Amino acid sequence: MLAVTFLDRIGSGLWASVSVLYFTYVSHLSAAQVGALAAIAGAAGIAGAPLGGRIADRLPLTHVLVGLQLLRALASFALLTTDHYGLLVAYSALGALGDRAASILTKLYATRVAGADRVRYQAINRTASNAGWALGGLAAAAALTLGTTTAYRWLLSGDALSFVLVALLTLTCAEPPSPSRVAATAEDTPRTRPRSPWRDRTYLAYVGTETVLFLDDTYFKVGLPLWIAHTPGVPHGLAPLLLVLNSVLVVAFQVPLSRFGATTDASRRLLLPLSAVFAAGGLAMTLSATGDPLRATCLLTVAAALFTLAEMLHATISWELSVALAPDDAQGAYLGVHGLAQAAQRSLGPLAVTAALALGPLGWTALGTTIALTCGIQHRLIRDRLRPAPLSVPTATVSEH
Repeated sequence: MLAVTFLDRIGSGLWASVSVLYFTYVSHLSAAQVGALAAIAGAAGIAGAPLGGRIADRLPLTHVLVGLQLLRALASFALLTTDHYGLLVAYSALGALGDRAASILTKLYATRVAGADRVRYQAINRTASNAGWALGGLAAAAALTLGTTTAYRWLLSGDALSFVLVALLTLTCAEPPSPSRVAATAEDTPRTRPRSPWRDRTYLAYVGTETVLFLDDTYFKVGLPLWIAHTPGVPHGLAPLLLVLNSVLVVAFQVPLSRFGATTDASRRLLLPLSAVFAAGGLAMTLSATGDPLRATCLLTVAAALFTLAEMLHATISWELSVALAPDDAQGAYLGVHGLAQAAQRSLGPLAVTAALALGPLGWTALGTTIALTCGIQHRLIRDRLRPAPLSVPTATVSEH
């Protein structure tokens, strides 16, 4: 499954780093249309996690994953066939649905096969994922030096073909045992029903704050490329290169940084420096609007590094707290709800980022400050719910890119 993740991320790196530029220069969409398209696709993706999980409870997990990868390939190939805005939105939404479902089920597969070593396995999986992103981003940057429509189309084709290869590789993976069926067989007393996360107001509020903190994902996929596209003198090839920088930094420092959140109390305390990093990243984006291409390029690189640091710190915090705040008998259900935070930000995030862009340079300072304040809100919100010790092995901490 690590090879599956690696190939999947190569394809995604080819497309994610240039998708905004593709829709802008090949499909000739405006910034508002690109933002709306990303938001609608993100909204469709929200349904992917619960829908994919429900199907996986009834069918073999590997078979469901193969179907989802083929769905993603079909959606990507379909984008090549039209410049009609409505169809581009529909195909993007279909791809997002398959993407979010496949992401959740890949984690489910890892959880089932790794057992007690799931955290370390996820760390290795995270390394493979970001290495794939880096290779895909480098290939995209090289292709963009051509600056032709054909180059953009080849990158999208490469993304689609990667999903076909991933589907074939998944067919070779063994089907993992389903712990839910084992639990159902061992159930003794029906009155010991696990708590529902949908009735836990504190946890739902926590997931709401997580939706805001996951905005670093939209920053790299939508905000940064759009800002580069509309900043005079800055080369368009900088966008995929900064995605490569993001991936390289995560591969190098995700595991070492996770030690700073080795306990639940440490993870909560880490929210305060995280808020400062988010604020500094927004300020660096504002300062990049200098009119000088070289200075703008340097400041955009600093901003990308700061948002990458924020991503890694939040990964450490999020993995630990999402488990620590969940009751022992319902961790699966709670983590499933937590997973919706990232899907939700993929819908709402593009709107927030494009709104910041529309406000001009100061919009980035406002966005960074908003995320920083949300860190403070989460820090106080979870204070009375934290447990004295972490529930997961704290040697490595992982979040999805």
